[in-house]
Amino acid sequence: MMTISSIKTHMYCPMKLYIKNHVDTCENKDYQLAIEIKKLKIDVHDLIQKNMRKIKKDMCLVEIERLLSENIDSYIRNTADSIKSMDLKLETAQINEIIDDTYFNIKITALKIKQSMMIFDKHAFEIIDMFFPNSMYSYLLKDPQLELIGMCDKIEIIDGKYYPVIIKNSNPPVKGVWDQDAVELVSCAILLEEEFETDVYVGFVDYEKIGERRPVVMDVNLRKGLFDIMREVKEITDNKKLPNVKKNPRKCEKCEYHEVCMNDA
Repeated sequence: MMTISSIKTHMYCPMKLYIKNHVDTCENKDYQLAIEIKKLKIDVHDLIQKNMRKIKKDMCLVEIERLLSENIDSYIRNTADSIKSMDLKLETAQINEIIDDTYFNIKITALKIKQSMMIFDKHAFEIIDMFFPNSMYSYLLKDPQLELIGMCDKIEIIDGKYYPVIIKNSNPPVKGVWDQDAVELVSCAILLEEEFETDVYVGFVDYEKIGERRPVVMDVNLRKGLFDIMREVKEITDNKKLPNVKKNPRKCEKCEYHEVCMNDA
């Protein structure tokens, strides 16, 4: 069965997918580390939601930020220590980046909460659904007919409608979303439609670095594009088709298979 992870890898670089499936025989812990970091971010998100319930409408912005930040730093650092104990290479710079991004988002959230409480004249716990809709996290989806399986970072349920959300820590484009993010999102949308027997017309990419959510319409062209990519992935994973890839120095330098790929032998 094909995974959304394979589709994401193909979108990054088809050669990376080929090497990962047919050349690399060593255990690769990068994927597990990425999963643990996402779990950490989800837990922090839930902690901020709990902290929001303590906020009153007469509080100043500084006090709101303080309450939202309660126990955040210690939780991130303690969880980071646990991740390191799993023999996963979580660097200090990554931990600091997670902390910086979290506090940046807290500042934005605090400002939005303050403005909303003023507009509606309500305490934070009375408007919490505006900021934290009913959601399911890290939800496993699969479609036996499509032979596709994968994890959706977040599924928000609003007025009976389902909205897939993927969470990214990368820098976004100036407008819209990256192609690979749109393809990942439509993968989740198609699986979500099968799982809950519903229609999904729009999904969202949360770019955490800038604290911004960007919508993606699940249109016909995007869905057709996904099926084209799935056929290419199947050729590489099942039939061992060697892809013809144009080298991209910026991408190649960041890839863990850089040396393998550059080796002419």
